[in-house]
Amino acid sequence: MFGFSGKLCIFALLLIWLTDFQKVMIKLYQENPNPKQIQQIVDVLKDGGLIIYPTDTIYAIGCDIFNAKAVEKVCQMKGVSSAKANLSFVCKDLSHIAEYAKVSTPVFKLMKRYLPGPYTFILNGSHQLPKLFKQKKTVGIRIPDNAIALAIVEALG
Repeated sequence: MFGFSGKLCIFALLLIWLTDFQKVMIKLYQENPNPKQIQQIVDVLKDGGLIIYPTDTIYAIGCDIFNAKAVEKVCQMKGVSSAKANLSFVCKDLSHIAEYAKVSTPVFKLMKRYLPGPYTFILNGSHQLPKLFKQKKTVGIRIPDNAIALAIVEALG
């Protein structure tokens, strides 16, 4: 399953890091993710845990972007320092993007045409970026066409 587009799979497997030593695998159905399982995932994220989750292109490593320790864990897994890491934000919809990035009218029209979809837009960051990302001038923004990823972002808030 790993590496295939979520559109090809009937279900997806999520790997969740509860602690450095404890991992859990959850099976979610793509088109109708179970809200109780989504909440379990969100609880882990809010507690600083990491997940491997499906998007419309690949499986990605995810965390709560407001939890600096969790972001550091992602950077360690990727083998880069947090200062040099180019991490993307997953947003639930176009209105959510404005919280983290400055979006001009022409770019908004382009995003409206192509999102949700398999694209990452590199935009100027807004003043509302999480503290760890404030030193960066730009931020990668995604709205994947994947019900599981969007349900997680929606529930995480």
